[in-house]
Amino acid sequence: MSASDVYAVTMSGNDNSVNIKKRSYHHGDLRAALIAEGLRLLAERDVDSLSLREVARGVGVSATSVYRHFPDKDALLAALAQEGLVQLGAAQRAAGATAGGGRAGFAATGRAYVRFALANPALFRLIFTSPVLASARTPDTLKSDPAMLLQANAAEAAAQEGGEAAMRAIEAWALVHGLALLMLDGQIPADETIIEKVIGQR
Repeated sequence: MSASDVYAVTMSGNDNSVNIKKRSYHHGDLRAALIAEGLRLLAERDVDSLSLREVARGVGVSATSVYRHFPDKDALLAALAQEGLVQLGAAQRAAGATAGGGRAGFAATGRAYVRFALANPALFRLIFTSPVLASARTPDTLKSDPAMLLQANAAEAAAQEGGEAAMRAIEAWALVHGLALLMLDGQIPADETIIEKVIGQR
């Protein structure tokens, strides 16, 4: 691929996976191209196997060009974690809106969380297990923070049924995060029926 190409990152409407589409770009879009290539590579391997040189090669630029935007691998990982938060937030918001908010939206947000993890295992692990997550929390990504999204839906559910919204959000996050990791680690089957039954209409 030449340096005149860039990947556009979108979310698939039916499986929460990250889709990568190629489009033309100019030098001002190089940072976005590097992030998109990093996401593409994370869809194929784990974080430890990712290298700046490979990302540069995939975009068709020199390693020196990468260092202008990301001085080291941790800087790139922080950008990937930030994009991952945005993508996860988008999946949750879409699911909650489709369900109509309230109790149904609360449950839908949780199911979207687990489905995103299963569709993007390396990216999900990077978001929540890497120390770079702290540097990825910018004012923009805080809007997509899973805890805040769960709490917003929990507040609606609590208003309808009573209870403390903050505690409901913590309980829900513990449930969906634990379920996602158990499935990713192969402790239980990554089965849609299990997701539906465990999360249900909480």
